[in-house]
Parts: sequence; C-alpha cells; structure tokens
Amino acid sequence: MSLVNTSRSYGGVSKSFHWLTALLIFTVIPLGLVANSLAEAIVNPDIPTTDAQVARATLLFSMHKTIGVTIFFLALARIVWTLTQPHPGLLNADNKPEAFAAETVHWLLYGSLVLVPLSGWIHHAATTGFAPIWWPFGQTLPFVPKSEGVAAFFGGLHWILQWVLIGALVLHIVGAVKHHIIDHDQTLRRMLPGANTAPEPPEQHRSALPPLAALIAWGAAIAGGAMIGAFGHGAQDYGEDHPTDRAELAAVQSDWQVETGTLGISVTQLGSVVDGSFADWTAAISFDAPDAPGKAGDVEVVVSIPSLTLGSVTGQALGADFFDATQFPTASFTAEIHKTETGYEARGPLTIRDQSVDVILPFELELEGDQAKMAGTLLLNRLDFGVGQSLPDESSLAFGVEVAVSLIAKRGGDG
Repeated sequence: MSLVNTSRSYGGVSKSFHWLTALLIFTVIPLGLVANSLAEAIVNPDIPTTDAQVARATLLFSMHKTIGVTIFFLALARIVWTLTQPHPGLLNADNKPEAFAAETVHWLLYGSLVLVPLSGWIHHAATTGFAPIWWPFGQTLPFVPKSEGVAAFFGGLHWILQWVLIGALVLHIVGAVKHHIIDHDQTLRRMLPGANTAPEPPEQHRSALPPLAALIAWGAAIAGGAMIGAFGHGAQDYGEDHPTDRAELAAVQSDWQVETGTLGISVTQLGSVVDGSFADWTAAISFDAPDAPGKAGDVEVVVSIPSLTLGSVTGQALGADFFDATQFPTASFTAEIHKTETGYEARGPLTIRDQSVDVILPFELELEGDQAKMAGTLLLNRLDFGVGQSLPDESSLAFGVEVAVSLIAKRGGDG
C-alpha cells in the first residue's frame, strides 16, 4: 500500500489520519457528555457533593479537553497533508445532488474538526479554574483574556459547533454505509487498510457551492443557537449554569460614601487558585481618625451572595453545599474599627450561611482630607461557616479562602 494518494485511492498517511481522527472523535464526544452529566449532578442543590464526584468530573473534563486539543493539531496536520496530495475523485460524481451533499459534508467535517476544539480551547483559556488541559502549552492562549464574556461566547460557540460536527459525522457515516450496502461501490473500501481495486473515478465537477453551503450551515446553526440562548452560558464546562437574576442591595446611610471598591475571593481547587468577586455589596462606615491607638469607628458590610462570580466553579460555589445562595442570599460583617500601633483592624462577627465567627481584618488606610483609601486581606476557613462540608479534606478544595477588599470612600453623602 502506497503512503501517498492517487486519483483512485487514498494512501497510508491519509488513511492513518482518517482513522486516528475517528478514534479520537468517538472518544472525546462521550467523555464530554458524561462529564457534563456529572457536573450537573454536582451543582444540583438537591444532590450532596463528594470529593470522589468532583475528582471524577475533573478527570473526565481534563481528558475531554486534552483530546480536543490533540484533535485540533491533528486536523491541522491532516489539512496540510491533504493540500499536498491528489484528492481521489467521487465515484458518484455523475449523481450531482449526491456529489454536492458529499462535498458539503466534507467541508463541514474538516472545518468543524478545527473550529470545535479551537472554540473549546479559547473558552478554557478565558475561564478561571477547574479541569486543566494536560498539555505543555499551559492553560492560557495569546490574546485571550480571562473574561466571563469571552468564556460565555466561545463556550456557547463550542456547544453549537459540536452539534454541527455530530450532524456532519452522522451524515458522513450514513453516506459511507449507503455506498457500501446499496451502491456496492468502492467508496468505503478505498479508505480501509490495505490495497484496493477502486476504479478510475468519473469526471469531477468542482464547484464553489459546497463550501458556500457549509458556511450557510454554520451560520444557521450559530443563529439558531443564539436564538435559544446558547451564548448566555459557557457550555462544556463545570458549574457554568448559575443564577444571574438577583435583587440588588438597597443603598445605605453612611458617614463615608464608597465611590469605588472591589470585594474579591480566592479559593484553591485541585491545586489551582480560582479568583472571583462579589459584584454587589454595601458598606456603612462611621470613622474618625484618632491620634492614638483605640476605637476609631464602626463598619457594617452586607454582601449579596448571588452576585458572586468565581470562574468556572460559580455554579458549584452558589449551590446548597457551599454558599447556598438561595437559602442564604446575604452575608454580613459588623465590626468595630480600631487603630493599632502598626495600622488598622476591623474586629467583629462575620456571618455566612447563618454561621457567625469573630474575625479580625487588618487593613492599610490612606487619608487625604475627606478621601480614604483602604485595602485589606482576610484568610478564612470554609468549614468554620459550614461551606463545602461534603468535602471534608483538601484533596479537592482547600480549607483556606482568601478575601480581599479595597475601596475608596469620601466623607459625607449616602453610601
């Protein structure tokens, strides 16, 4: 068997590309479906989560992503090889409708083998945390920012295009079986290992219509996906479906009005740090800078738990076993502000999930007239608040949770 193609048959290299791609495709699709099913069970508030479930979902997602990246590079190599080789003509080229359909499906297959894994890879690179790719290039891509918007768009695109790939694959298989069983020609046999005796194909009728039809099919699929809201969530990753509708916290009366600020959170899952933040929180602050160490004021912070975004694990974090945002929609910190010998501290109970723990938040403060800038970091143990009790060790999720707050406030006005 020759390694190169002829006008009548495929060579050994093309056959190897074809069957290796088929093997990987028939592996990666079930992996993704099963992993998504496990992820849905993990974020289901009615189903307890265990370390074993998280580890299993992580393994399957990492396998799915790694094989997907492998398919991407294999598809590129296959396309380069195809461009250097004669293309065996269609044995049914005289049947123009069937030839048109076959060419269109081939365009859909080749394009999807590049677009599906690439969109999934971009989605992964734009998302923080969970299920690493086992690949030497790392978890990021050039020019791809860590962005929920980018992740949601390419996650949705990946989900849509995978169904185009599956549809084209089904049509390709049906066509091959039809050639073999009904037409009794050599179309399937000439892609099987070994030599074949395929006849010389009839005169081919090349046209720009099949690639145009493939573009229309992709466009129609993307438009249809947009209509059903596919771009509203990042498909094909763990914990992406989480509540986005939430009531905003009411403004509070405060001696100091917060002009800008961030309330960040960092957790360590499976050895990787996942950063997130709460978008909606209020702070009522009374404060007078003392000349000596002692009490300097009070602060009351209320946080909207459903406003949390935590990379690809947002859904899990908001679920019943963690923050339980439905049952406990707010957290609060009521503290006294004290000046110390070295800086400032906020001391008081932090309440999460109706569990109150006395904490001390050290922070730095810069005062310039009626403007104050503060920044502080607090390390918590999630088990102290009953968060993630079904994960009683740190094999999946570390106990330590870092909370970082920074703000700029102005004296006077409503907060």
